[in-house]
Amino acid sequence: MSTEKIEKDILRGGQFLVKETNCEDVFTPEDFTEEQNMMKEAVIEFNDREIIAHKPRFEAKDYALTEECMQKAGELGFLGVAVPEAYGGMEMGFVSTLLVCDYISSGTGSFSTAFGAHTGIGTMPITLYGTEEQKLKYVPKLATGEWFGAYCLTEPGAGSDANSGKTTAALSDNGKSYKINGQKMWISNAGFCSLMIVFARIEDDKNITGFIVENNPENGITMGEEEHKLGIRASSTRQVFFNDTVVPVENMLGKRGEGFKIAMNALNVGRIKLAGACLDSQRRILGYAVNYANERKQFKTRISDFGAIKVKLAEMATSAYAGESATYRAGKNIEDRIAMRVAAGNTHQEAELKGVEEYAIECSILKVAVSEDVQNCADEGIQIFGGMGFSEETPMESAWRDARIARIYEGTNEINRMLCVGMLVKKAMKGHVDLLGPAQAVQEELMGIPSFDTPDYSKLFSEEKEIIKKLKKTFLMVAGGAVQKYGQNLEEHQQLLIAAADILIEIYMAESTILRTEKNAKRFGEDAQSVQIAMSKLYLYHAVDIIEEKGKESIISFAEGDEQRMMLMGLKRFTKYTNYPDIVDLRKEVAEKVKAENKYCF
Repeated sequence: MSTEKIEKDILRGGQFLVKETNCEDVFTPEDFTEEQNMMKEAVIEFNDREIIAHKPRFEAKDYALTEECMQKAGELGFLGVAVPEAYGGMEMGFVSTLLVCDYISSGTGSFSTAFGAHTGIGTMPITLYGTEEQKLKYVPKLATGEWFGAYCLTEPGAGSDANSGKTTAALSDNGKSYKINGQKMWISNAGFCSLMIVFARIEDDKNITGFIVENNPENGITMGEEEHKLGIRASSTRQVFFNDTVVPVENMLGKRGEGFKIAMNALNVGRIKLAGACLDSQRRILGYAVNYANERKQFKTRISDFGAIKVKLAEMATSAYAGESATYRAGKNIEDRIAMRVAAGNTHQEAELKGVEEYAIECSILKVAVSEDVQNCADEGIQIFGGMGFSEETPMESAWRDARIARIYEGTNEINRMLCVGMLVKKAMKGHVDLLGPAQAVQEELMGIPSFDTPDYSKLFSEEKEIIKKLKKTFLMVAGGAVQKYGQNLEEHQQLLIAAADILIEIYMAESTILRTEKNAKRFGEDAQSVQIAMSKLYLYHAVDIIEEKGKESIISFAEGDEQRMMLMGLKRFTKYTNYPDIVDLRKEVAEKVKAENKYCF
């Protein structure tokens, strides 16, 4: 197959908004290969045996246990899944790396954070930006767990504004080394790392520069005490101080001034991996909750038989199913894009960098959606347990505490919301995504007379897919109007950007869920997918509500007079069902299935 043909079949990042995706073209968890399913089982077994079995020790801040589990994960090859074979890794595809991250992360947020920091932002910047010498020297040790990595970006005055760091790197008189001075904070794995990716500014450079720094206390590196945190309690988190730390010039990562780019691209991968890391947590939280609800009796009735509890079980299952659908869809898009670039002659480094960068919008969408869903899931889990949910004796309170950090790291959800819309507008300006044409078409449609024909909605999801198309028109109407009004100053209107982002997020999540179920209904039969069909309809129903609310908020904020009236009428038209689903029945169907299976079973 020519690379030209491959490129035609793969939507570019953000194009889901303006091009229709066929269900056959999306990857779903039901498409895992035999090898991937074997890997999944191995990871689940490791998680149960080494992590979940020792949960109280993690909650008691047993940092040594986290390090010990990381070493065991390294011995089993889990730390090297994404690493090329040439550097001691397994060189499995992007979907497989996502899968491992998914199923290894649900035992405790402490191990999940250590694993994510090491394999992602600790190792990956070297595999993607390192010289051949750097990769041969460091990556095999990181891939096997002989060494562990950390990532030093955040400073007391530089959080979301990562490029404003004050840490300096000064070239020595003989030109052979740099001296690094400064302070970094919230550094995961600091207490047991062997090397750090450190970002510092050389002279008055506009952008920071990356360095590979070996952790040697005799080289001016000192650590603060372990931070006492709300959650992820056994994740080593310390401040790191550099005092005339000498780093050889050959340990510069990438080129001078490329640090900000390295940091941002590392975070793109981190974002989709973080979404993956939240998935099995949702499955397990639901499992604990339904287990308890099936056993707990009040008023001589199992609480799982109460409608109020069924609502919670159904919504928890639905958000987990949607998260899976969207995360693995995007993961396979990235994997295919990498393969396309390799086939076109790119190196592994170039292909992976560009492949992930292409889907930066989707990575931000997933980071926001799934991190918020896992928090809601844990919150409802506590509620189902009632007073027991607040006790450390049950798994819910630690799940809730651990989930909270996911909305902050890899870029806060507020930053990611603004990023996904901002990146989409930039892609449109570069001609990578045609937003202008479709946005103009929506404007013309608003001026025209709406059709009053009764459509044929007899096929599965025919109305739902029509609604998805209309929701995309809603985003184009809002974003098009906002860009027209504010132009280059759009980024100054953060509330508008965040509302527009919520519309974008719900479109991607709802569409991914429907496409997954449609694909599986075609191959397994609609009867076999009846509960998945119910979840897909339920998710879309909520998405329409959110989009109507955020659309209204957006329009009122920048349009007035006749333009406002016309857009609000358009919004009403674009968020209207012909046949409203009975969400009470949909929830019942989902909840009864979960109750019967006593776990997440999709």
